[in-house]
Amino acid sequence: MAGGEEVILGNLTLPDGSRADIRLKDGRIDAIGSIPGGEDFGGYLVLPAPVEPHAHLDKAFSADVVPNPTGDLLGAVKGWLAHRPTMSEEDIALRAEKALWAYLAHGATVVRTHVDVGEDIGLRALHAIVKLGGVQVVAFGANPLSGVEGAGNRALLRDAIDAGADAIGACPALDPDPRGCIDAVLKLAADRVPVDMHVDESLDPEPCTLSLLADAATGFPHQVVASHCVSLGMMPQPRMREIAGRVAAAGIAVVCLPQTNLYLQGRDHATSPPRGLTAVRALREAGVTVAAGADNLQDPFNIVGRADPLETAALLILAGHDTPENAYAAVSNDARRAMGLPEVALRPGSPADLLAIRATSPREAIATANPERVVIRGGRIVARTTLKTDWPTC
Repeated sequence: MAGGEEVILGNLTLPDGSRADIRLKDGRIDAIGSIPGGEDFGGYLVLPAPVEPHAHLDKAFSADVVPNPTGDLLGAVKGWLAHRPTMSEEDIALRAEKALWAYLAHGATVVRTHVDVGEDIGLRALHAIVKLGGVQVVAFGANPLSGVEGAGNRALLRDAIDAGADAIGACPALDPDPRGCIDAVLKLAADRVPVDMHVDESLDPEPCTLSLLADAATGFPHQVVASHCVSLGMMPQPRMREIAGRVAAAGIAVVCLPQTNLYLQGRDHATSPPRGLTAVRALREAGVTVAAGADNLQDPFNIVGRADPLETAALLILAGHDTPENAYAAVSNDARRAMGLPEVALRPGSPADLLAIRATSPREAIATANPERVVIRGGRIVARTTLKTDWPTC
C-alpha cells in the first residue's frame, strides 16, 4: 500500500469471540480496538488468511479429459503421463488461472504449486505458470533422476531453476534409486533454492524414503518440505516416532494432503480401508511443522475438490481426528511456515493477510465453509463473495 493508505474493517469477531475494529496501513495491521469510520462487517469472524502449500495448477480441472479407470495412484500417473505431452502452454495457463481465482475467492492469499518438468513436456508447464506471477512454483522432476539415465531430467531441473522455479522436487519412491534421486535434488538445489518432495505416497511402510530424506537433508541450507508421507501412518508406533524425531531434527516440514490421499489410497483393501493420512499427531509431538493442503483439484488424482482450505481443514478433523484449532493452523500459519512465509497474527505489525467469514468461531467456519467471505491480501480487499437465498412462497 503506497502513500500510507488506510483501510478500516469495522465490527469484526475475533477468534476469542470479542468484537473489534481493525485498521490496516502499509500492508500491515496498524491497530485493533474501537476505531471509527470503517465499513461495518456485521460481526464476520476474522482469521489469519489461509494459504495453499501444495497444489498442481498444471493438472487442475482436467478430470473430464484424463481418465483414471482404476482410481488409484498408478492409474492417475498412467493417465496423466499419456495426456501431458498434448497440452499447450495456453491450455495450462487458462486452467491454472481459473484455479488461482478459486483459491483466492476462498481465502488462500498465497499458493505453492508443483509443476511437471520432464523430457516429454520440457518446461512448457513451468513457463505457463511462472508467467501468471504471484505463485510459488516447485519444478517437479520426472523419473528417473538418478544415475546415467537421469541425466536429461536433472538437466531440465537445473534449467527450471534458471527459468524461475522457486523450489525443486521429485518423487524418490518412483525412482530406481530413491536415495540417488534425493541426493540429486539436494545437490541441484543446494546453493540456490528450497526443496519440496513427494514422499511415500503409499500405504506400504517400506521402503521409507522419508527416513532417507531425513538423513540426507540434515544440514541442508534451505527449507525442505516432505509432502504426503502416507506410509508413516501405517508404521508401528516405535518406528513412527523414531522417524518423526529424525524428521524434526533435520528441520523438515511435512504437508498432509487428505483429499488426494483419501481418494487414491486403500482401494485394494476390500474391508476396513485405511485412511491414508500421514502420522499427524506423532509428527507434531516430535516438533515437526505439519501443514495441510488440497493437492489435486478435479484431475485424475482427485476428481473432486473446491480449492477451499476450509475443506482441507474439515478433512483433517474428520479423517485425522484433529482439533479445529490445529486444523486451521495447518492451512494457515503452519502452512506459511512450511512455505517460508512470515506468520500472520491478529496484532499490530503483522502482515495484513486476513480472511473475514460469516461465522462466529473457527470451528463454525470450518464446519459450514460459508461462501460469504472477504479476503484481504497485503492490506487490501482483493475478493468479496456474497450469497443470496430466495425462499419463494406457494
